[in-house]
Amino acid sequence: MPELPEVEALAQFLAAHATGRTVVGVEVGALSAMRSVAPGPDDLPGATITGASRRGKWLVLETDGPLVLATHLARTGWLRWYEEVPAHRVTIGKHPVALRVRLDDGTGLDLTEMGTHKRLAVHVAQSADDVPAIATLGVEPLSADFTLERFAALVAARRQQVKGLLRDQGTIAGIGNAYSDEILLVARTSPFALSPSLTDEHVARLHVAVVDVLGTAVEEASGRPAAELKDARRRGMRVHGRTGEPCLGWDGTPCGDLVREVTFADSSLQYCPTCQTGGKVLADRRMSRLLR
Repeated sequence: MPELPEVEALAQFLAAHATGRTVVGVEVGALSAMRSVAPGPDDLPGATITGASRRGKWLVLETDGPLVLATHLARTGWLRWYEEVPAHRVTIGKHPVALRVRLDDGTGLDLTEMGTHKRLAVHVAQSADDVPAIATLGVEPLSADFTLERFAALVAARRQQVKGLLRDQGTIAGIGNAYSDEILLVARTSPFALSPSLTDEHVARLHVAVVDVLGTAVEEASGRPAAELKDARRRGMRVHGRTGEPCLGWDGTPCGDLVREVTFADSSLQYCPTCQTGGKVLADRRMSRLLR
């Protein structure tokens, strides 16, 4: 799933390449992705793009309509940019293109989604805050509002596993499964640690890890075209998606252990026993007691 760094890079790319261009056509390929009717995609042609931004994991294309096109790429969604949009029109059917946007200079973009479980969401609204899932987002972790005091208050207000807290979009916006794994490695924290068990020093370490991991990932992704972002993300991961490989270490120094995995019904997490759980291996959620 694209998370904060990738969506931020996509927003920067669109701001640089699409701002000032006028929408001349919008073609819907998947009705399941369209979450708004009035206004809807048919209201976008004629609008000029004024910018692009990110809200959590939402990508927002702004126009002088004044309308916004807000997209959540879900687990397998992506944006494909064209210097020359294919001539053939997109129609509703069994293909990966959920929406195609044509611009007046011949450029444009597709919002695509692979797989059978379609969760990509597209809203056309007067403003991003009119989209309920955006209006309820928590604090942006790279904003000035994400202070240690604010984070500590969020941790203190909840009783849940720290990985779930990091992924809760109503608490902190933009972190998903991949970057929560990376943050927990750098913070030397078990994914199953409960928030009430965290000391002040531990909370401070987590706060630093959130800012450092996401900030570094945004720097690495910035300026890259959309087609390169997925590979760049994989190369930057220390534990996520690296089950069975040597751990690169919470501080970048290999610890000598292997990356392990815990599998759930529809997802998995990766962690390092040496760096995060005092050497204890979490076989799975049911067999391992919560490590604190």
